[in-house]
Parts: sequence; C-alpha cells; structure tokens
Amino acid sequence: MIAPLRAARPRTGAKLSGMSERIPDPARPHPTGPARPRTVLLRGGEVHSPADPFATAMVVEGDRIAWVGEEGAADSFAEGVDEVVPLDGALVTPAFTDAHVHTTATGLALTGLDLSGAGTLTDALARIRAYAAAREADRILLGHGWDASAWPEGRPPSRAELDAATGGRPLYLTRVDVHSAVVTTALLDLVPGVRELAGFRADAPLTGDAHHAVRQAAYATVTPVQRAEAQAAALARAASLGIGSIHECAGPDISGEDDFTALLALAREGNAPRVVGYWAELITSAKDAERIRELGAIGAAGDLFADGSLGSHTAHLHAPYTDAGHTGAGHLDAEAVAAHVAACTEAGLQAGFHAIGDAALTGVVDGVRAAAERIGLDRIRAARHRVEHAEMLTEQTIAGFADLALTASVQPAFDAAWGGAEGMYAARLGADRARTLNPYAALLKAGVPLALGSDSPVTPLDPWGTVRAAVFHRTRAHGISARAAFTAHTRGGWRAIGRDDAGVLVPGAPADYAVWRTGELLVQAPDERVERWSTDPRSGTPGLPDLTPGNDLPVCLRTVVGGRTVFGPPNE
Repeated sequence: MIAPLRAARPRTGAKLSGMSERIPDPARPHPTGPARPRTVLLRGGEVHSPADPFATAMVVEGDRIAWVGEEGAADSFAEGVDEVVPLDGALVTPAFTDAHVHTTATGLALTGLDLSGAGTLTDALARIRAYAAAREADRILLGHGWDASAWPEGRPPSRAELDAATGGRPLYLTRVDVHSAVVTTALLDLVPGVRELAGFRADAPLTGDAHHAVRQAAYATVTPVQRAEAQAAALARAASLGIGSIHECAGPDISGEDDFTALLALAREGNAPRVVGYWAELITSAKDAERIRELGAIGAAGDLFADGSLGSHTAHLHAPYTDAGHTGAGHLDAEAVAAHVAACTEAGLQAGFHAIGDAALTGVVDGVRAAAERIGLDRIRAARHRVEHAEMLTEQTIAGFADLALTASVQPAFDAAWGGAEGMYAARLGADRARTLNPYAALLKAGVPLALGSDSPVTPLDPWGTVRAAVFHRTRAHGISARAAFTAHTRGGWRAIGRDDAGVLVPGAPADYAVWRTGELLVQAPDERVERWSTDPRSGTPGLPDLTPGNDLPVCLRTVVGGRTVFGPPNE
C-alpha cells in the first residue's frame, strides 16, 4: 500500500530550461583569498533528504551540499548565492549509482545493431540484413541483445541464416546475457583454432573459451574513434537518466586494458557521470595488486567469473537444469576464491566475483570464509568485498554474505525480464527453483548490503525502472520497499565502494543530484505480505514517486555531478 506524503504541488509542469535567475558578479573574490566556490540555491520544489523530510530548497557550494531546508529559510540565502534555480515543483534526489555496467558494450548497442527489441527470429534476421546493408565499410559487424527464449520460434538464428543475412560477412552477435554469441562462418574463419576450443558447437551459440576468442577478434576491430563515440554515448545516456556514477566491470575476458583506461580518462574530464573501475583478474601477490592499481581500478572484482548465466545454461548449479542434462560449469573453486580474496585484502583492494548459480555462490562463500580463517574475519569484513548478480541464494549463502559483510550487487531488471511462472528462469530451473531467485527481502532482513545496477547492455540503463522491479518483484515475498530499493540504488552504490558520506542529500555530501518531473510523492505503508522497509506517512519520511506498474516513471530534467551539470541546462 502507498499513501500520499502530503498535499503536494503539481509537478507535471516542472521544467528547468531557461529558468535560472542569475545573481550579479558570480566570480567575485573571497574577501580573504582566492575566488570562493560557486554557490547555487535550488528552491520551490521537493528535496529528498533525511536531513529534513519536508525540505523544499537546497544550497550547493562548489562540489558539496551546503544546506537543505524549507522555503522560509531559503530567503536568507537568496541574496548571497551566484544562481537561483526555481524548481517549479520538481523533485530533487541524490543521483543514482548503477553498480554494474559495461560502458563500451552499452555504447556499441546504443549506436549499433541492438536486437533487444526484436520480437521474433524473423524480425531479428530482417534487422541484421538492414544493418549489414547500412554498414558496408565495417570490417566486422557487431550486435547485441537477441533472446530466443522470448521468440515464438524458440531458437536462435542458425549460422546459415546469419551467413545469408550478412552476405557472408563477419558478424558477432551476443545473446542478451553476453555469455554466449552467434557468429557467421566468416568470423570463425578469422579466429584460428576456434573450432577446437571449449564451448564451440557446430551450429549453436558459442560459450566459454570459444566465445571469448571470437569476442576478442571482433572487438579488436573497434577503432579508438568508434570506442570513444560508444563510451561517450553510454555516459550521455546514463546522465540523461539521472545516473551520476557507474561501476565499470571490465576485465581481460570482457574488454581490453586500452578500453578500460580510455573510459576512466574520459570520465575524469568531468563532463559525464563518475566512473569507478573494477578489473576482473585473479591476483595472488602484491605485484599483481599493484598492476590492478596502475590500471586505475579500485578492485580486482566485477565480472571475475565463478560461473556463467542461466540463459546460456552456463551458470553453475548443484542440480541439473530442468531443460538440459547438466549443471553448467564452475570456473573458480573455493581455494582459488580464498587465495584471491586474501591477496586483495592484504593489498587493500576490493575482491569480487560474478556468481549466479547456487553451486557457484556456495563456492564463493566457502572461499571467502576460508580467507577469513587465514587472515582474520574483521579484515575481510572491513574490505567490503562484493558479489555480482547473486541470484540463486540459499539460507546458508545469505547467512554467509551477512557474516562476511559481502555486498550483493544485484540487477532487479533480471527478475522483471525473466522471472515469473512463464519466464526463462522457470524454463531453465522449474517453477520451484525459479521462485527462490533474487531474494532481496531476505538479503535485507539478514543485514546484507545491496547495490543495484543494470548490467547494461544486458538490461537497459533505467534506474527508476530498476527500483520498480525491486519493489514489484515477480515473487512477491522477495520484493522490498521503494525506500529500500531507492537507497540501494543511490547510497548503496557508494557504500559498495567504501564511501559512507555520499549518495544522500545532506550538508557535506558530494553535490551529485538529479532533478525530476514527476507526480505526487508517496510513502509506502506497511504490507504484511512482504518483508519491506516501510513507514507511516506521519513519520516525516521523505516521499518517492508512485512506481506502481502502469504509471509513468519520473523524467530527468537535470543531472549534476560534483556541482557540475552533466545533463540538462548548463550552469551559465
């Protein structure tokens, strides 16, 4: 249930373009030294802040929040700031953090062949033909996003169909989960020995080593200019959605070092969302750790694969898939996990793993626990190591996450896309096992910190849609409150990198915020059917937009990172 926060001003007409009121002499020097930081007053809206649940105004000084409060007090600041931004009823929130992104791949999907909207195999092949005809100069055609589990034909395109659609040209086309790909004969011919690698099948999607080999060959043809365009497109899309920070999950099996370092350099220019980099490579020594740091990564984590994905039948399970006679494949045993976590902890780096299947998650928890026995539980907990996806959790592995202070970096849009009685998870696992996936309420109840993300381009950048998916989980008992989900998608991403001072609009916090056009703000009331963080409207908890399915999601008007506008009307 949800209830109105209070009688709210209409927000449907909120706007930002052309509304700034300039104050004379914005760069006047500080009387005792160099020019003081630029100050901005936002007023006449709703400011989502625990410092004042009824705040309507906020002052930003330089790259920090200086004050939040109500309209009457805002008058005292108006004459002393450099800019006044009338909100006209708009909502101001912390900027979102997407805790799992593949930026270049996202940009290539935005600027290239994206099959995520293809509803049938016939439609997909038509899109491939049109793209190939339009990209005659490309040495290798790149595409993403097919999902045969959603097609009436029930199968991916055959190699012969792809050869015909491309006119015999090289094509690399990843499944939506990016753990398998279909390719043309011409691309196979460019990768010597690929037919002898693990994961190669004569006329089926490639997985494992074979997939990694063709991916490396395909992405090697992306020019620095193409890469820069793709990265800029992805960051611009993130900014337009109110995302102020992303966690880039890179690594030698995903993207090259040049790609990773170029992205971090682009983000440092300051006209885009922040990028926090993870590099997914096992380390066993201080020398290995130093190389991770030299790349600019804060951790040897992200998509360090303990297993694969459910959609590609490569997630590692304790019991066989319902629709396949095997249990997938594990890539790291508990000893390898323990060695990596211990080395990272000793070096002051975050460790982390991609783990989806229940067997993979058991191995990760057992390995982290073994590392704690070697070097001390307190040191392991203080490092805030993380696990990406963490879908097939059990009571035992949830308890392990809580005991070891592991952050669960999760993607609620996975459940929205593939959960439910008729979804892909049920087809792969059967209805009973499928209902256990993505237990967000149980994680929160156990005290496990959550950080929400998209795994873009696996699912789109869509922060409010992600919050909605966490609240309206397809398995009702796993849903969480809007407040909990919003916190996990804002402050949770900062906490996941060891920062407890950000992701919230309070004095002293970084000035990373977004402005939204939205409807009436609501506070979720208790629902005894679901484990939720809920509150009564009378408690003074700041409200959030009504995310009930079918309602329009908020529209971003401005995104500000470190006091600098990265989307919307620029600071003049």
